[in-house]
Amino acid sequence: MVRILVGLVFCLWAGLSAAQDTPTRDIQDTISNQMDAFRDGNVDGAWTFAAPNIRRMFGQDPNAFGRMVERGYPMVWNNDQVRFGELRVLNGHVWQQVRVTDVAGGQHVLDYMMLQTEAGWKIAAVQVLEAPDVGV
Repeated sequence: MVRILVGLVFCLWAGLSAAQDTPTRDIQDTISNQMDAFRDGNVDGAWTFAAPNIRRMFGQDPNAFGRMVERGYPMVWNNDQVRFGELRVLNGHVWQQVRVTDVAGGQHVLDYMMLQTEAGWKIAAVQVLEAPDVGV
């Protein structure tokens, strides 16, 4: 009887742990997939990860969105390596910190505001943070 109870508790704990990991994984997949699309020059693919507020801002025009990213976020457009930092909730918004290495080797820290929609997690905003100094 004790074995069954212990097994049941373990299964419940494992299920809850997996459920808690899913938003993080899904959020990181969304950001990674958009980064991959930009790196490949696939603006239409990158557009699919934009939240409704971003889509409205660009009049449903993925090319206008792509031009903005290429000019305003060159480290996203030409990204080489992406590493994920802290995921947190601030004032009811989910933020994922991302460290990006651009193709020239430059280091950048970005904060992605994520929005959960019926179609999954979408990117609602991106802000560039000041990269911390790296000591030798």
